[in-house]
Amino acid sequence: MKLIIAIIRPEKLEDVQAALSKREVYLMTATDVRGCGRQRGFKEQYRGSEGIIRLISKVKLEIAVNDEFVQPAVDAIMTAAHTGNIGDGKIFVLPLDECYRIRTEEEGSAAIGP
Repeated sequence: MKLIIAIIRPEKLEDVQAALSKREVYLMTATDVRGCGRQRGFKEQYRGSEGIIRLISKVKLEIAVNDEFVQPAVDAIMTAAHTGNIGDGKIFVLPLDECYRIRTEEEGSAAIGP
């Protein structure tokens, strides 16, 4: 079992969801986050004064998958979130030691689902 964490552009969320669905990955948690990387922010004009926005809005996806779905999920995210510009995001794959489904009390791979 693995936990995939992807930080992507907000406008790419629907594309990523569609690409994951085609690879039978449906379960995910999406969170609106802000952060900075190589983009280092941008300048913005507001009421005649210029300000620097250092933290940029992104979407963080957390996806728990069984081992056979890791590479298809990563490939789907890479393809759907890609624009070729700085700020496309990152994908992290972490080991997932345990998973429990509260409703049925299933454990491990069975708790994640297919």
